[in-house]
Amino acid sequence: MKHPLTNNYRLLLFYALFWGVISIINIALNVGWYHQPLTYSLLDTGTNYILYPLLGSSIWYSIRYNSLEVVTIGRLLLFHFIAASILCAIWVYISFVIYRPFISEDDNRLVNDLPFKIFLGYLMYVIYLVFFYAVNYYQSLKEKIKKEVEYKTLLREAELQALKSQINPHFLFNSLNSISSLTVSNPEMAQEMVINLSTFMRYSLMHNEKEMVPFSKELENIKLYLGIEKVRFGKKLNAEFEIDSHCFEAEIPNMILQPLFENAIKYGVYETTNQVTINTTCVCEGNLLKIRIINDYDADTVKRKGEGIGLRNIRQRMEILYNQPDLLKIINHKTSFEVQLIIPQKQAVS
Repeated sequence: MKHPLTNNYRLLLFYALFWGVISIINIALNVGWYHQPLTYSLLDTGTNYILYPLLGSSIWYSIRYNSLEVVTIGRLLLFHFIAASILCAIWVYISFVIYRPFISEDDNRLVNDLPFKIFLGYLMYVIYLVFFYAVNYYQSLKEKIKKEVEYKTLLREAELQALKSQINPHFLFNSLNSISSLTVSNPEMAQEMVINLSTFMRYSLMHNEKEMVPFSKELENIKLYLGIEKVRFGKKLNAEFEIDSHCFEAEIPNMILQPLFENAIKYGVYETTNQVTINTTCVCEGNLLKIRIINDYDADTVKRKGEGIGLRNIRQRMEILYNQPDLLKIINHKTSFEVQLIIPQKQAVS
């Protein structure tokens, strides 16, 4: 940790201004109130409020490398007493050297003022000690908070990466199984699906390090994903989009929508022979991006028990990113399933 006076120019300026004001007041009192000669007032001010502040700045190092965490309180008090005595002796000696050319040999003011000067030296050491302990505590607290923030950021990133790593393999294994079956029944569709899947995975890997992407990019990715699934399900799968044009530039966590559509297909399209429509709407309200995904499903064939891994994944990611537990809402309408996703924006989308 660097010296606070050399590392913080604002504090250094405040330090210099403080002692400058004290020096001016001292000179004014000595000359105007106590009728001391100007020369003596300047010497008194220079040694007390300029010289000592310069020497006193070294007290920082005595507390920086000697704390209660390292030594006992008895040894710490002894150390500071010795340090104060040495600093006081140096200060008094230099003061006498400065005074001597300007006063006559029969002037006893130096000797008479010696006890007060020694007392002042110890008193100012204590004041500096309190000041630098306060600065040290403040800087240590700032460093601790900074490290905690860095730690939480790393932990948050690790959690997000772990959550995202659950999505890609899950989807990839399902797609490969579908491709495997299509290679026998419909090789041309299998080839088309492989091309679409490679494009989709390239997007996923390309944006894996970016947590936030424009909604327009994520929407393109979703349409690509639905194209992959369309190869398998044909007319059974129908997707409709109603997107407010203001929403395209909004920021959205990458790969956050794919599990929602995968969930809609799993519980809507898989279990029926009829056409299933997945309707997606998106509107902007102030600094909130609101997405609704609704799909039909057959209540007699689909038994929903809680949330699947995809929905739990999204709920956890959203809570980590925005520290809000209610950004994902799930509503079962008996014949349709609705998912509402609210994504806060840094500023209102217009």
